Amino acid sequence: MSDEIINRVANSKLLTFDLEEIYPKGERVSFDISQWLMEGIVLRESEFREKAKEHNWNQYENKYVALFCSTDAIIPGWAYILLSLHLAPYAKKVTVGNLEELESILFAELLQNIDVSEYTDKPVIIKGCAHKPIPQNAYVLLAQKLQPVAKSIMYGEACSSVPLYKKR
Repeated sequence: MSDEIINRVANSKLLTFDLEEIYPKGERVSFDISQWLMEGIVLRESEFREKAKEHNWNQYENKYVALFCSTDAIIPGWAYILLSLHLAPYAKKVTVGNLEELESILFAELLQNIDVSEYTDKPVIIKGCAHKPIPQNAYVLLAQKLQPVAKSIMYGEACSSVPLYKKR
């Protein structure tokens, strides 16, 4: 009898999809517009436009920017649009919301355009452990993208995965 250890996971047809491998490179920053509001709650158009005009926008070069307001101020839609237009020549992407919403939007765009044909009729594990801030929505979108093609979908690691879907 042989004492050779056989790695059945490595020898299986199991494919792992690791969202960290497609994680968009680049710094994420948030921009709180409440700093440009009178007492943090009142937007005065002329003052807001002046601050936008004078702001150093090139500090956002090649960054992902999430625009938000940390106060309960009512912000007119044009204010976010104005800031996004100032950021457009510098930032990789501008969204309205917090950093988690920014990540969710980035992954939604990535996953919408990803080719999953290599996973056709194969068992797939969506890797669960991540060192980067992968939003929960990315896992949901990936599973939905894989479901029409994959033989089965699991979540976790090869040594301890949770079965989620099996084609009938």
